[in-house]
Amino acid sequence: MPTIGRHVAKLSGYAPALPTPFDDHGDVDGEAFERLCDLQITCGATALVVCGTTGEASTLTSEEQGEVIRIAVAVSRGRVPVIAGAGSNATDHAIAVAKDAEAAGADAVLSVVPYYNRPTQAGLYAHFREIVVSTGLPVILYDVPSRTGCALADATIARLAELPRIIGLKDSSGDVTRPLRLRALVGTDFRLLSGDDALGLAFLAQGGDGCISVTSNVAPGLCRNMFLAWRHGPAARAQRLARPIAQLTAALSCETNPVALKYALSLFGLMSPMVRLPLVELSDQYKPAIAAILAELCDTCPEAMTGRIGGPIRAGRRAMVG
Repeated sequence: MPTIGRHVAKLSGYAPALPTPFDDHGDVDGEAFERLCDLQITCGATALVVCGTTGEASTLTSEEQGEVIRIAVAVSRGRVPVIAGAGSNATDHAIAVAKDAEAAGADAVLSVVPYYNRPTQAGLYAHFREIVVSTGLPVILYDVPSRTGCALADATIARLAELPRIIGLKDSSGDVTRPLRLRALVGTDFRLLSGDDALGLAFLAQGGDGCISVTSNVAPGLCRNMFLAWRHGPAARAQRLARPIAQLTAALSCETNPVALKYALSLFGLMSPMVRLPLVELSDQYKPAIAAILAELCDTCPEAMTGRIGGPIRAGRRAMVG
């Protein structure tokens, strides 16, 4: 494998799907994003995933996407890989976005199943094959049928896994038995990553390698320690840590991602809660529940969190709790 992408080929553990902060004028808040990237790396993130669904990529201009990727690359300095969302429902556009991500310094791209068009499995295979032959970066497939209206079949994933540089799958199908089925088809090197925090531990238990996570933006220590407990034991500790993660995940899922996540991070002083239309900021009815779960976790396991309510922005550090 070429040098670029080598350190993403064995990706495992928890990688945050980072939100894109906006300032009071609605522009990308580069300083807030720099702080968030550095904080996540210090807290043990295994990669930075930018310009995805959580990053509101569909509302970013191509110039803004390039800015976000370049900031993440500059902050990372090679410490962890930067994975950039680079999907589209038009194959030529997906290729162009992937090339832009490569030019901005990304280590790999996350390429979503084409949405709205609802292609056949033959069309899906041809779409991703064209991306692979047209760009030089490793590609992680992203299957999220609830958003795209179209799903990758296991057999199609197995065919795609044979292509050079297709190295993994972010699975948001909701099927926790899928890793067990796919592992026999794609081999041990192909990365199977959950895209659903609520199913993270179950996905690992069925043979998954990790999670591209929304919740780890808020509680990276909990997520990291649950993963390590599952890998190295005892399993009971992983199950114990999974409970507060599930509670936090449920709170962050009250409205469309990343609305609640941005509100939670705003309580830590890390960014504005601002999102771009057609999303709007979190409804008042959900704010007390999010504040309550954050307050509880900050009290019981403060070093597992990216901040504290009303507190100053701080440098994070790796934490072992639970």
